[in-house]
Amino acid sequence: MFKITPDQNELDAIARDLRFHRCRVTEPRTLSPAQIAHYNQDGFIKGVRVIPDSDMAEHRRYFDSLLREVTAAGGDSYSISTAHLTYGRVYDLLINPQIVACVKDLLGENVIGWGAHYFCKMPHDGKSVAWHQDSSYWPLSSSKTVTVWLAIDDADVENACMWFIPGSHTHGHIDYETSSDSEENVLNQTIKDVEQFGETVPVELKAGEISMHSDLLLHGSQSNKSDRRRCGLTLRYCTPDVRAGENWNLKGVVVSGNDDGNGHWANPGRPARD
Repeated sequence: MFKITPDQNELDAIARDLRFHRCRVTEPRTLSPAQIAHYNQDGFIKGVRVIPDSDMAEHRRYFDSLLREVTAAGGDSYSISTAHLTYGRVYDLLINPQIVACVKDLLGENVIGWGAHYFCKMPHDGKSVAWHQDSSYWPLSSSKTVTVWLAIDDADVENACMWFIPGSHTHGHIDYETSSDSEENVLNQTIKDVEQFGETVPVELKAGEISMHSDLLLHGSQSNKSDRRRCGLTLRYCTPDVRAGENWNLKGVVVSGNDDGNGHWANPGRPARD
């Protein structure tokens, strides 16, 4: 029903405002003013604990069984996308009060949750995620999405954690090359010569912690050469004034406040299946 990456002609048909919109929340309730300033300046926040260890262990067991089911049906460890529309437990994470509270401090009171995708690198997984900006892939009218990356497993340099380039979000949309080499790259876009945009920093997280980044921030990850799995769940949130093409509005759940009364986002309920 939904294309993970619409083709360029489809994206070109949508008027998109691809520039960074600063967080203007002046009285955050969960994040600190220093974290808000860091997000505006560097484009990300990392290391925020949102899920207790015991709950995270239970979700890890749930994901283990889900992964076995998906792979038995012919999928792979990257196949579980738009998961909040199929799996109730993923929907519960999308609307999780601790996570949404952090997002509200960046986007404001009214928030739409529209995406949930597991990015799971198995031990000795040869695929990398090339340097990219999330906004390049999305049929959305403006760059007002915050991605929450929830660590299902501990993520560190050894098992291929994400890397960010601080401040790269302020450059607006950056030209990319299209790649079809799915054997090596999870995505189909690559931004070359990223050194010109600054130093790279690893995003090491403990299971149950999150990072949060702007949809314009340059990020990627290397292949996992370790003996340990590295799984994260990306949860995507935007402001309700964003308009979605390609029927992506059907994904959008009102996780806080309202849809500004316009009804663009479908606001589906929790799936019956856990």
